[in-house]
Amino acid sequence: MPLVRRTVLGAAAALALALSTSASSAADPAELRLDWATYNPLSLLLKERGYLEEALKPRGIKVRWVQSLGSNKALEFLNAGAIDIGSTAGAAALVARINGNPIKAVYAFSRPEWTALVTRKDTGITKPADLKGKRVAVTRGTDPHIFLIRALQGAGLTEKDAKLLLLQHPDGRTALDRGDVDAWAGLDPMMAAAEIENGDVLFFRDAAANTWGVLDVREAFAKDNPDLVRTVIAAYERVRAEALKDPAALRNALVAATKLPEPVVARQLERTDLSQPSVGATQAEAIRAAGIALQQAGVIAADVNVPAAVDGLIDPAFNPQAGR
Repeated sequence: MPLVRRTVLGAAAALALALSTSASSAADPAELRLDWATYNPLSLLLKERGYLEEALKPRGIKVRWVQSLGSNKALEFLNAGAIDIGSTAGAAALVARINGNPIKAVYAFSRPEWTALVTRKDTGITKPADLKGKRVAVTRGTDPHIFLIRALQGAGLTEKDAKLLLLQHPDGRTALDRGDVDAWAGLDPMMAAAEIENGDVLFFRDAAANTWGVLDVREAFAKDNPDLVRTVIAAYERVRAEALKDPAALRNALVAATKLPEPVVARQLERTDLSQPSVGATQAEAIRAAGIALQQAGVIAADVNVPAAVDGLIDPAFNPQAGR
């Protein structure tokens, strides 16, 4: 076979292989895996109404929902590739990214005051300084954990000054109820339930120290499937608009998922702002402040460039826009 012909045929074969590989890498995944969480009420409404299933059915993509009990679990699932998109607190996502979890924050599902320090009304604990030597339940790697660290730091204490009992959020509330711990770094809706049902006291609150609720996506997934990320955000925007128009629908979805009384759910939602879904400078500022505090407390290594890490986490490329 002449050299020219062999070269042309070889190039054609190489091009065919490249096109085949490209087509394969660009093919839709068989399923989209994302989480639902009681600290992300919009996820409950989205799961209930089936808008993602509706949008992806023509493409043959199934939707698999996985429950996250806290930011730490969502981040574990993301890091293991068990889900593609997960719900976390912004500061928890930052710490995870610094520790090598390749994620991007692409959407703000809420601006909540979802954590505070909680105690029983008979403990005599009234301020973070009172936690010295006390037993405190906390879920490591979550916004309540970060909130606790910052509260202790403000009182001139560290985690080592208290006796931390590492439990998932629901178990933390149970431990407080039983008297196994003196305080709990709470998370809604369990925190609202403790407040209303047991008369537990939110003895330290700081709304500004609660970092945003964000959707995180695995970087590789976002790179390979940007249209699917936009489809998820569009579905979130649909239920967010419905929730703002009809708050009762969101309340009912949360009641159905948590089996909690309506007054408890109402308390959680009155502390939840759904009006600012785009990620950018506002979220970055809150997460950066938390990151600097954690670095000062020794949780983040001194040589980490926290502002650069925040910039690497926040990705506004998928922000919802009018007309998109």
